[in-house]
This record gives sequence, structure tokens and C-alpha cells, in this order.
Amino acid sequence: MYERLRTYLIVAAQAGVAAELSWFITRDVLHNAQPIFAPAVAIGTIAGAIGNRIRRALEFIAGVTMGAVVAHVITRIFGVGPVQTGVVVALAIAVAVAFRGTGAVLAQAGGTALLLGSVAQGPDLAVPRTASAVVGGVVAIAVAFLILPLNPLRVVHRSVGPTLDAFARELTAVADALAHRDPQQAECALERFSTAWEKRQKTAELVAAARQVAILSPWRRRRIGIMRRWEHAAEHLDAAYTSTREMVHWAVETLRAGEPVPAGLPPSIEHAGQALRLLYRDVVAGREPGPTRARAMQAIKEVNQACSDGVESSVTVVVAQLRATVSALLQASGLPEAEANRLAGLTASE
Repeated sequence: MYERLRTYLIVAAQAGVAAELSWFITRDVLHNAQPIFAPAVAIGTIAGAIGNRIRRALEFIAGVTMGAVVAHVITRIFGVGPVQTGVVVALAIAVAVAFRGTGAVLAQAGGTALLLGSVAQGPDLAVPRTASAVVGGVVAIAVAFLILPLNPLRVVHRSVGPTLDAFARELTAVADALAHRDPQQAECALERFSTAWEKRQKTAELVAAARQVAILSPWRRRRIGIMRRWEHAAEHLDAAYTSTREMVHWAVETLRAGEPVPAGLPPSIEHAGQALRLLYRDVVAGREPGPTRARAMQAIKEVNQACSDGVESSVTVVVAQLRATVSALLQASGLPEAEANRLAGLTASE
């Protein structure tokens, strides 16, 4: 909870600053009688799309504009009333769909059409509401990238680090469960692994936000090199997570079935988890990933020795997924796919 609060504290500060600035500009500079909508758009842009705020701002503005135009035309021709309001909302959403709008565009188009199509002075509110949307979106972008931008490296430390540690920690737990032939311990590790798996999407969203800031903010551009290295690693880490999840699942099945576990398999899994931790540190620090690769290859050396005398069916799947995990880690460290597969002992059929 504490780490989550620290990660999102800057988002809360951005939302507060954007709300205040957009309110001031709309009310005191543009003298808009409806200033409340600008802060609403600013907050929606800041908090609703951490990973792609520019797109979310454009979606808000596009949706409001479509809804305002449709409401203006319909109410001017047919007046206001329950039937007209329904027609206005339906047409606004239809127009948004025709332009392949996202859910945010549809919601803003329908909401704006509802508001402006249900009051007699609706046409008079169309321009101010659209202007407020533009102000809110522009202010949100300015706050996010110029006034109070995220620190990309800090975001990576606070979001990616705990996520990778969670995966690596469960690999250690599974290795210990296999070493002690404890299926209950393995099942608990699988449950915790599933929880970490579900959280990884939020981590990806935060990393996307950090990368966008590094590219667009002049104050954070010096971090772009680290973000690009991490982006490359992240492309392969998702495959590593998938293979690891399957490996943990089959490790549980192995213990449930009472199949023999080769002595070298648990330390091999432990070394794969250590390689995962080292990869994160090497990438963020900008170091050559030699330690990561060495630990990954230690995992392969041990699993090769473990399998030299043959293994049972479920263990075969565990080994195959472990090799796939190591290959993905080696690719994340910068090795080409063919070389990573060869070092991990993967054949073309696998």
C-alpha cells in the first residue's frame, strides 16, 4: 500500500495543479460561465490515462466537440424536450462511432449531448463547453509534461522493481517446494504468482507513462536512454512471465502426482529468479548484462545435469518452460533470439 501511495502521489499532485490552473484560465481569463467542466476534463486526462495522456486529452476534446455540434444542430431545428434529448444523444454517439471513437469519445459525446440537448439554452452552452474541454485537455498535458512531470526512473524503480521481485520471490518459493516435495507450498506460490501476474498490466501502464514523459518532457529527456533499454527488455519479459507461470503450474502438478524431482531442478529455478532480479538492476543502471547472462546460463547448466538421466512427463514440461524463460531473459539482456534459444537448449520444435 505504501509503495502504491508513493507511486501515485505525483499523479494526485498533477491532478490538483491541473484542476486549479484550468479553473483559473476558464473562469478568470476566458470569463466562461461554466468553468467546472475544464477541471473535470483535466482530472480525467491526468488520472484516467496515465500511460497515454495525449490520446486521452484528444478523446475528451473530440467527444465533447461531437456532442456539442450535434446538440446545437438538433436543438436549433427541433427545440428541446424528452424526444429531442433522446435523438440528440443517439445521434452524438452514432457520429462518434462513425469516426471510430473509443469508449471515452462515446461517453463524452453522449454526456455532452445529454447536457446541451436537455436545456433551452443548450446552443449557447455548446461553444463554452467545447472551449472548456480544450482548456482542460491542454492544461493537463502541460502539467504532465512541462510543469510537474513524472520522474521516469523513479517510476520504473517503484513499479517495475517490486513486480520483478514478486516474480523472482515466487520462483524461489517454488524451488524450495520442489526441493522439499511440498505441494501445498507450491500451490500457495502459484496463487501469489497469479496475483503478481494480474498486477503486471498496471506496471506496464506506468512504464508507458514514464517513457512518454522521457520523450516529450524537456526536463526528463536525459532519461530516455534508460527507458529505451527497459522498453527493449520489457518486450521479452512478458514472454518470460508467461513461461514462468506455466512452469509454476506444472511444478505443482509434478508434486501432486508424486513424480521424482531431479536434484538439480530446484537450484536451476532459483538461479532463473536471480537472473530476473539482476536483469532489472543491469538495465536500469545501464551496465552490461554480464551477471544476468551468467546466472541464466548457470540455470541451464544445472537443468542439463538434472535431465541427464531422464525425467518424468510433468517434469519434462517444467524443464521446457524453464528453458523458454531463460531464453526470454537472455533476449531481454540483448542477445538475438536464435542465440538465446541455442544457449537455453531450445530446439525449433519447442
